[in-house]
Amino acid sequence: MKPAFEDMNLQIPAVTAEPEDYTGEDGLLYCGKCRTPKEAYFPADKIALFGRDRHPAECDCQRTQRMEREAAEQQRKHRDKVEELKRRGFTDPSMREWTFANDNGRNPQIKTAHSYVAKWEKMQAGNHGLLLWGSVGTGKSYLAGCIANALMEQEISVKMTNFAAVLNDLAATFEDRNEYISNLCRYPLLIIDDFGMERGTEYGLEQVYNVIDSRYRSGKPLIVTTNLSLDELNNPPDTAHKRIYDRVTEMCTPVCFSGVNFRREKAQEKMERLKKLMND
Repeated sequence: MKPAFEDMNLQIPAVTAEPEDYTGEDGLLYCGKCRTPKEAYFPADKIALFGRDRHPAECDCQRTQRMEREAAEQQRKHRDKVEELKRRGFTDPSMREWTFANDNGRNPQIKTAHSYVAKWEKMQAGNHGLLLWGSVGTGKSYLAGCIANALMEQEISVKMTNFAAVLNDLAATFEDRNEYISNLCRYPLLIIDDFGMERGTEYGLEQVYNVIDSRYRSGKPLIVTTNLSLDELNNPPDTAHKRIYDRVTEMCTPVCFSGVNFRREKAQEKMERLKKLMND
């Protein structure tokens, strides 16, 4: 049987010397580029154990290269993770472009969105949601998308969808309806866009309530965007709507969006560009 130190000997790789490397006054191999040792001596009491007096060591060049490789690998894993979160989290690929970086800075509620992201841990712990309400085209969905993208960049799972898509999914997976709703509630943050625009059928309202109620019971934050006014939310037309709206207003703090219709303004700018192209 081989002595234990012989087996350990085999596990210590030899140092590969480059042409520019040299031996220092201490007898160790030095890197010819950074002038730091590529070897280090074992403590005296370990020499007999390992059968040699030295072992490989990282010079500054090697350490820098290793750290750069590790950083690149971490960055790659981060990009892959974020890509997967956005693929699963958005129902519309264009939502990926709804970011703080792409914001034109004209929406006064952008500070609210920034603050929500910056204080996410407290928002999550306190189950604080937002009800982004106001007229069409005032930037509600865009700012909700900014929050979603910013959190996903931090590798936090977010689902941004609307009830039209949810109802279509439920209709297609009737047997797994409860599991589908449970999956929605597993996301740390759920964003429902264009709330109130879904079908008002008895079945549709029942499923909307099931999703909202399940989210309520999960104790996790919900963000809702809607064109409905607070007056409409506080004075629903019937009991079916009331139990839905009551849950939403209890879970979400209202944030009013008013002012310029950005969609109309953008459409006008596009039309003006087209006129100019046609007349050139």
